[in-house]
Amino acid sequence: MTDSNQVVALWNHCLNFIRDNINATAFKTWFEPIVPLKYENKALTIGVPSPFFYEILEEKYVDLLRAAIYKEVGEGTELMYSVLADKTNGLKMEIEGGKTSSALPSQTAVRNGNKAPNLPQAPVAQDLDSHLNPNYNFESFIKGNSNEFSRTVAETVAKNPARTFNPLFLYGQSGVGKTHLINAIGTRIKELYPEKRVLYVSAHLFQVQYTDSVRTNHFNDFINFYQTIDVLIIDDIQEFAGVTKTQNTFFHIFNHLHQSGKQLILTSDRAPVMLQGMEERLLTRFKWGLVAELEKPDLELRENILRNKIHRDGLTIPDSVIHYIAENVNESVRELEGIINSLLAQSILFKREIDLDLAQHIIRKAIRCTDNKPLTVEEIIQKVCAHYNIDSSAIHTRTRKREIVQVRQIAMYLAKKHTDTSFSKIGKLIGNKDHATVLHACKIVKDQVEVDKTFKAEIDEIEVSLKSR
Repeated sequence: MTDSNQVVALWNHCLNFIRDNINATAFKTWFEPIVPLKYENKALTIGVPSPFFYEILEEKYVDLLRAAIYKEVGEGTELMYSVLADKTNGLKMEIEGGKTSSALPSQTAVRNGNKAPNLPQAPVAQDLDSHLNPNYNFESFIKGNSNEFSRTVAETVAKNPARTFNPLFLYGQSGVGKTHLINAIGTRIKELYPEKRVLYVSAHLFQVQYTDSVRTNHFNDFINFYQTIDVLIIDDIQEFAGVTKTQNTFFHIFNHLHQSGKQLILTSDRAPVMLQGMEERLLTRFKWGLVAELEKPDLELRENILRNKIHRDGLTIPDSVIHYIAENVNESVRELEGIINSLLAQSILFKREIDLDLAQHIIRKAIRCTDNKPLTVEEIIQKVCAHYNIDSSAIHTRTRKREIVQVRQIAMYLAKKHTDTSFSKIGKLIGNKDHATVLHACKIVKDQVEVDKTFKAEIDEIEVSLKSR
């Protein structure tokens, strides 16, 4: 069936069935935006707005989709997703989403058959030390607004490795939970697919192993070993920056695994577009799958993390103390847990209860105090606009005037550099733009700073004004 009208009619029949089996809000949110594209060779292809949209359908509504397609199209029909990966400047780029045998019960869905053949020298999965930390699992990963998207994506990858987001690139500042989350993915995959060879390794250790393999003439063994991995998890990939030979070796391993249908999971302390000293061909591959940010935990999440640790440690701490710590310790999960450890040690050493006075004493010693409040995105907007002598309201308009666009991009770049605000939130605060626009702006400004001394001097001047506010 190639006639678009027939495909639309077919999908409308499916929608009628779905509408009768779901509440109106969910139908409007998750099914009305879907666009039927084609029905060929017993496969129905639907267009969805984003990878996250696809993931929600697979996570929450796949059984309903199966039932609708079985009833309206027939048994054995496969459902294909086409995800619009980039709508910037009107450019449409389609990528194929996961494939599910939609008109069959879920337990009979066809698994992907693109496993690489087992190499003769490769030991069985049970003999491989995955180097995963079993304490870092999904159950112990506290969910909040700042990490909900990344956690949902991580669970999706764990359920269907190499069939959804490949590679998965997670980034965020130190201490926000990246290592915990990627270990949780690996642990879950080992539970669901015990035959898979899963390996967690830091970028630093990978580099050491590579160097040793060259020094001892075991380079081929090094390559052969990594090519047998089904799920490769590399932590702190930014440490490859400037190490050309290591990058080149990893590039070939990456290509082999990706082409063989193996899952790659990477973390970094910054987004790919902000990585320096990394080969462009690697940066391009990092963005093939999904790039997701783990933001700093908000106040509610910090309180929940504290309560979880307090419960695990068998402590009793008043809510007023928990709230005080959460309000004043906002950099990372590690800092939060460190404060609790310090409170416990002080309580035991001086034989006193953990109260607000003790918490204030510990935090004053542990946290760098400053008279200046942290910079806000609004302050950065005001400083940048004042420097270029334009009204701050101009950068929130839809104008495409070059001078306004550049000021907007500079404000985005400095907001990301000098605050802990996420790309998506910066976009909302500056011109109501999306995450991708902010990423693009940061890259444009960073690249120009590196090649244009006059432009760099302007940015430096603005930064000086920010420090002396």
